[in-house]
Amino acid sequence: MEKTITDNQVDKDILSYTVGDDPILDLALAVWDCMGTAAHVTMLSEMKISPPIVTKEEAEKVKTELGKIARCAEQGEFTIREDDQDVHMAVERMLTEKLGDLGKKIHTGRSRNDQVAVDVRLHMKEAILRTAAETVTLASALSSFGQKAGNIPLVGRTHLQPAMPSSIEMWSTGHAEMILDQLENLEAAYRLADLNPLGSAAGYGVPLPLDRERTTALLGFSRTIHNCFGASMARGECEAALLSALAQLMAVLSRLAEDLIIFSMPEFAYFKLPREYCTGSSIMPQKFNPDVLELVRSKAAQVLGLQTAALSLLHAMPGGYNRDLQDCKLLYMKGLDITRTTLRILAKVVEGLTFDSSRCREAFTPGVFATDVALRKVAEGTPWRDAYHDVRDNLEQLRDENPDSAVAAKTHEGTTGGINQEVYRERANAALEKIKARLEALLKAKEALLK
Repeated sequence: MEKTITDNQVDKDILSYTVGDDPILDLALAVWDCMGTAAHVTMLSEMKISPPIVTKEEAEKVKTELGKIARCAEQGEFTIREDDQDVHMAVERMLTEKLGDLGKKIHTGRSRNDQVAVDVRLHMKEAILRTAAETVTLASALSSFGQKAGNIPLVGRTHLQPAMPSSIEMWSTGHAEMILDQLENLEAAYRLADLNPLGSAAGYGVPLPLDRERTTALLGFSRTIHNCFGASMARGECEAALLSALAQLMAVLSRLAEDLIIFSMPEFAYFKLPREYCTGSSIMPQKFNPDVLELVRSKAAQVLGLQTAALSLLHAMPGGYNRDLQDCKLLYMKGLDITRTTLRILAKVVEGLTFDSSRCREAFTPGVFATDVALRKVAEGTPWRDAYHDVRDNLEQLRDENPDSAVAAKTHEGTTGGINQEVYRERANAALEKIKARLEALLKAKEALLK
């Protein structure tokens, strides 16, 4: 982002190409840019140098104006002019218009490279926490659906073929657990985002006694990225890590969507999708299509593509800042938007989902009971392989097996009769408590800097 010649010397087409979508995308970073600038100016005012670059009184004036700009941004009234190019220069311009030469001092000791790195990480921290909360909401909706259905039998499938007795609760909480497990990937992305790059400047530091630990504390980061060169190169890696977590989460959500599409088909009719979430046909009056679920599959493919784009962008890049990194911003922001929207949409679908217990039971064919019956024979003393062949050769004898009895017969942990809903409630509550504490800390740091 650093310029070697003045903007009025750059060809307009070249300038437009290099600026790209920053004037639009950066609107999401405005509040965080104000926060990062407030921390930087505070640190400058405390720096052991004489005469001071910025006095403590001047720093307070800057932070007061930054608070006004941030509130303007939160109300949707912040704009980035064409000649600003990005949020950083827009904020600096607004400060200079209000404070004169004082506004021109705020960029001392930093580069737009570490400015955008700080902004993105602060933005990511909040977005990851809110994504995690929405992930918990969907998992909880699935757990509640399973608890409502209880031990209503459902044919368990492998290779999409009838396999063994299962239950709606087992199916539903199985998906819930897979979704909750994705919090671990989001946690890894959060930990990477929770590192402070500020003070790296263009990647090589500056000949000023910057106190990087001070800005780390002010901004609420867990620690400072020690090496300035490493801090500069961490741009892009952070975005790619988040997209990796989002892609894995979307892959899990896509499998849930596929199950819902299949099990709500008339040929199955185990579940019924909420009418208001299905679309019709322009020619076929009878159609209620699961378009929203089909689009979940498409959106999953898109996020996977965004992850691939981010990694492809990085893989052959030399060390140090390169302008390619600018394009990572669009990739991770789009990935977040798609994933968060998908989580909210699926939660609505699951909350409105209903089941048909009769259709679930009617789907049981004799072969579904085969493994259970063979194991009963083993418990009576028959060697496993003999029981296996005996049942396989006499499947017609299993016609009187009862789905409800089969579901109740399995009681060990995690099977049809051993689902402990408290496991999911505890995991959800623990996750939400951590999310709440982190959000409160982040917002507290923001409020302390932006008066």
